[in-house]
Amino acid sequence: MHDDSPELPTTTADPHHRSRPLPPYRGILAVDMKGFTRRPAIEHEVLSRALPELLRTSLEHAGLADVWNGRLFPATTGDGYILGFDPTLMPLVIHPWLHTLQDVLAELDAHALGTARIRLRVGLHIGPLPDTADAFGGNGTARTDTHRLLDSRPVRAVLADHSEHVTYVAAVLSDRCYTDAVVSGYAGRHPHAFIEVPATVDGKPFAQRAWLYVPAPSGPLPGRTTSADRAQAPAAANPSRAVTGTLRADRGIINTGLVRGGQHLTNLDRSARPEPEAGHDA
Repeated sequence: MHDDSPELPTTTADPHHRSRPLPPYRGILAVDMKGFTRRPAIEHEVLSRALPELLRTSLEHAGLADVWNGRLFPATTGDGYILGFDPTLMPLVIHPWLHTLQDVLAELDAHALGTARIRLRVGLHIGPLPDTADAFGGNGTARTDTHRLLDSRPVRAVLADHSEHVTYVAAVLSDRCYTDAVVSGYAGRHPHAFIEVPATVDGKPFAQRAWLYVPAPSGPLPGRTTSADRAQAPAAANPSRAVTGTLRADRGIINTGLVRGGQHLTNLDRSARPEPEAGHDA
């Protein structure tokens, strides 16, 4: 018997049997283009090639050329792009880069006549990922979660509900990214500018706490209400407010007053009152 077959590849990393160092923590930046698959096929390659150039241009304009020049495990997904970077730069990626990307896409829409409008969902995350400097680098849970954040319902809803002439960027941050870069005070945006959302993906077992950020909103944002909305909310939503008024129920019983452990019952039908017995005062 001849054993000339090539050695089979390793198919498991043998988890949970021995301890090993974590891979370095990376900042993860991923983008997806809205409506890519509905574009005519002739546009797909053009748009796929344009996306890395848009990222490079916007990062350079934001003073973050190092993020692009030093990018780790870069990869195109056809309708998107992903790269890793030094996580210490995450606050600067959140601001000013997200605003700069919005401005670059708005300028493209205004001046690049005859080309398709480009609107992007952006996912930002921080986590441990290996970089093997080949096509298989950067694989891990943190990368998978970043793609799930991009596909989550809240960030998709923003671009669907906001004007395509105003809102070109909708970003979703993982809770770790928000906590480390925003709550810490290092990012140049107040935490109140971000909206907490449940990030879920249709058909996928994924549900995480995440945070939306929209540089140029032009429509409703999840969980945000105005003072007018709150004024029109039913009083039941605010039990400290009593509803007063006059109610009438002929030949019946009315309940009056705010119920807090008791009720006042009044019978308004005098004809239903019993007649006094003989020998007693009425």
